[in-house]
Amino acid sequence: MRTITRLAKGLAKGLAALVAVAGLALFGWLYAAPPELIRVGSGYAAKIVCSNVFIAGRDAQQVLEVDVQAPGHPLLKLMRVSVDSEEKLVRAGLLGVLGRSTAVAREGLGCANVPDGDTGRARAVQLADAPASGQSSPTLWPQGDRVEAAAAEVAGVLADDNLAGQGMRAIVVVRDGRIVGERYGEGFSQATPLLGWSMSKTVNAAIVGTLVRDGRMSLEDAHLFPAWEGDERATITVADLMAMSSGLAFNEDYGTVADVTRMLYLEPDMAGFAGSLPLVGPVGGSFSYSSGTSLLLARLWQDALGDPQQALQWPRSALFSPLGMDSAVMEADASGTFVGSSYIYATARDWARFGQFLLQDGVWNGKQILPPGFVSWMREPAPASNGIYGKGQLWLEAPDGNGRRMGVPADTFWFKGHDGQTVAVIPSRRMVVVRMGLTPRAVGYTPELLISALVATLNPPGGPE
Repeated sequence: MRTITRLAKGLAKGLAALVAVAGLALFGWLYAAPPELIRVGSGYAAKIVCSNVFIAGRDAQQVLEVDVQAPGHPLLKLMRVSVDSEEKLVRAGLLGVLGRSTAVAREGLGCANVPDGDTGRARAVQLADAPASGQSSPTLWPQGDRVEAAAAEVAGVLADDNLAGQGMRAIVVVRDGRIVGERYGEGFSQATPLLGWSMSKTVNAAIVGTLVRDGRMSLEDAHLFPAWEGDERATITVADLMAMSSGLAFNEDYGTVADVTRMLYLEPDMAGFAGSLPLVGPVGGSFSYSSGTSLLLARLWQDALGDPQQALQWPRSALFSPLGMDSAVMEADASGTFVGSSYIYATARDWARFGQFLLQDGVWNGKQILPPGFVSWMREPAPASNGIYGKGQLWLEAPDGNGRRMGVPADTFWFKGHDGQTVAVIPSRRMVVVRMGLTPRAVGYTPELLISALVATLNPPGGPE
């Protein structure tokens, strides 16, 4: 019996030793060659924390716990971050050490992932002059006092947690160019820049419009990139890219290591990656929602300006400053291409300014910033989209995706972003409604009920419109 017991103990120790060795070997393998999924997770954690710390002024640990870990993939719950405030760097990794990624902050250009570790290259992308703030015209919207007659009723709608939705961070309601209601989540305020995610695509499209206005780009331009010469990609036009109808391959699945997550978190040159993908559909004849498309558009309008420094200044000089969007930051990747698909931070009020700008057909304070008719063109249905998407990187379909209006006026068009970001522009009611938050799709929230309640409150049956 004692012999058997000693043998069992010996086997147990041997197994424990084998497990320890195997564990060390696995750890060593994960450290030396981390799977791409871990690197995507660490890149995401580093980028989100970096932007929220250095643009929005939020606490790093709170951002990690609330924005990264709470709603995300189980793997993200194991991410740890460190912040170097002096160097303006954020590092993240699984348990702090595996698959480590770095994001670097640059004044006026936000944060960039540095998947190849070349922080020097990323830092070399910088503005010659720090962005000016508070330089906008004193007559810019919002003008005058709030519409007090509507304030109480609007406040009642905004106070409804079911209408505001889980994770709400900001709601701003504009009628006739004036703010008539606001609500902010705990820890957020009028001054907090918020990430628009894919709402950035519509801003990027408007920037293309400023180049069209100046004759530097045409929607019919083809032969867009040298690498596309010699195959059918050379026939892709700017209009095809704007309408998400280029025919280029692009997998937009955020739950895996797909084209979109690879581009955002593993590629230092995002436009280069998007432009390397092959055709998988007919040019102009198939609709495929693609963040890669928006990176290509950003690269095109930057190249059209010729001067790299002028291109880095352009979002602010051509759009943000004239509109008074002093909080807005459009982030560039490590190579210097603006991430026109995903990365614009702005306060909810400044997102409302942009919505009001499109409501006014691209005119601000009497100045025609976009070409006449350009916004109307943006709102035309993209032919291949079956009526759900506009020609200019905006949505004609309500966010619930089922074609249901729920009392939302038929002429409403939308900017939509990941995790519940929306701007609804309603020309027939002269309204703009911004709703920002951290509301994953799985929650099932749709903003249509909020919009319809506000429309009913501000436009009661039989009342003036």
